[in-house]
Amino acid sequence: MTIKKSLHRRFNDTVDGMDIKDTARPLDGAGISAFLHSLPARPQLLGLGEARHFVEELGEVRNEIFRHLVEHEGYRSFAIESDCLKGLLADDYVRNGVGTLDEVMTCGFSHDFGSVAANRELVAWMRAYNEDHDEKLRFFGFDGPLEYWAHSPRQALMGLYDLLDGPLPRAVVSRETLDALLGPDDRWSNEATAMDPSQSIGQSAEARCLRLIADDLVALLDTQAPALSPQDRERAYLYARTATGLLRFHYWMADRSPARWTRLSALRDAMMAENLRAIARHGPALVFASNLHLQRNKSLMPLGEEELEWWSAGAIIATQLGDQYAFLASAFGTVSEDVPPEDTVEGILSTLPWDCTLVDARRLAAVVARPTPRVSRDFAYFPLDPTHLDLIDGVVFLKQVTKLRALG
Repeated sequence: MTIKKSLHRRFNDTVDGMDIKDTARPLDGAGISAFLHSLPARPQLLGLGEARHFVEELGEVRNEIFRHLVEHEGYRSFAIESDCLKGLLADDYVRNGVGTLDEVMTCGFSHDFGSVAANRELVAWMRAYNEDHDEKLRFFGFDGPLEYWAHSPRQALMGLYDLLDGPLPRAVVSRETLDALLGPDDRWSNEATAMDPSQSIGQSAEARCLRLIADDLVALLDTQAPALSPQDRERAYLYARTATGLLRFHYWMADRSPARWTRLSALRDAMMAENLRAIARHGPALVFASNLHLQRNKSLMPLGEEELEWWSAGAIIATQLGDQYAFLASAFGTVSEDVPPEDTVEGILSTLPWDCTLVDARRLAAVVARPTPRVSRDFAYFPLDPTHLDLIDGVVFLKQVTKLRALG
C-alpha cells in the first residue's frame, strides 16, 4: 500500500467514515455564504488571515471574497494590517474621492502594502462602488504607526489637541509646549531603536510628561465628545488611542530587559484590537492581516535566539465580541517549489480536487488524526498548527501559489 493510500484510508476512517471532502467546498460565492450562515452568529468582524505576506493569488482571492460579501451579505467595511492614520487617506479617497489613486497607494498604506496590485485593485473597486451607491464602503488601517520601530506621536497628539480646541485643552497644555515636548520627529522614528534600546527616547523626561498629557487629553475627550460631530468624534478617539498606544510602545522600546520584544509584540496587537473594536461598530467588516494577528490561540514567532509568545489581536477581540468574531486562516499547498509532506494538514488538503477551497476547520480537526506539523523552506510562510484547528472557523486553502514576493 502506498503512503498516500495509507493516509487516505486513515483520514477517511477517523470519524464515522467521513471523507476529507466532506469538510470542504470550492471557494465561490455560494460557499462563502454557506460558511457564514453555518456560524452560530453573524460576525461583525470576519478575519481573513495571511499565511504569508505578498502572495498575489491570495490578494486576488481576498478581493473576490470581499466583493461577494458587499454585494450579497451586507458588508460595508474593509480593514487591513496597515497604519491606522495613513488609512484615513485611503478612506477619504474611497468615500469622497479626495486625492488620486496613485497618491493613496503611495501615502495611504504602510509596510509597502501600497505596492501590492491586489490592494490597488481593491481600493479602485471600492471607490467605483461608492460612486454608484448611497451607502458608502469604508476603508480602515488597523495597525499602529509602527514598523519594527515606532513613529512619532505628533500627528495623533496634535490632531487630538486641535479637535479639542478651546480653553480646556489649553489649560492642560499650550500648543507651543506640546510642540516643544515632541521635538523633531526623527528623534522618535529612529530605526536604530529596534535593535538598540539605548537610542530610544521613550523613557525620557519629555516622553513621560507627554504620557501624562495624553492621559489628560483622553479624559477631556470623554467630557467633550457630545460637542463633536460624529466624524470628528470618530477621528478624535482614533487619535486618542493611537497617541496613548504609541507613547506606551515608545516607553517599552527603551526597555533593556529580556522581555522587551515580547512586550512590544503584545502591545502592538493590543493597539490592533482597540482599532478593531472601533471598526466593528461600523457594521460587518472583512479584516485582512497575518494569521498570527488574527488567530485565537497565542502567537509564536522566532526572533534570533528568542521565541516570542503573545496573545494576538484576534484572541483579544474574540474575548470581547464572542461569536461576532470569526476567523478564516489561509494556508497553501505548494509554495513555489516547496511541496508539503503528505502527512501535514497542507499535504492532506492538497488531495482535494479544487485549486481554491473553503474548509470547515473544526470538522477537519475531527477528521484528521495527529497530522505532522509542516516545516516550510520559505521562512516567510507560517504553516497551520494542526493542534489549533479547533480554534479556527475555516481555512481558505490555495493548492499552489507561485506569484509571491520576497520580504524586505
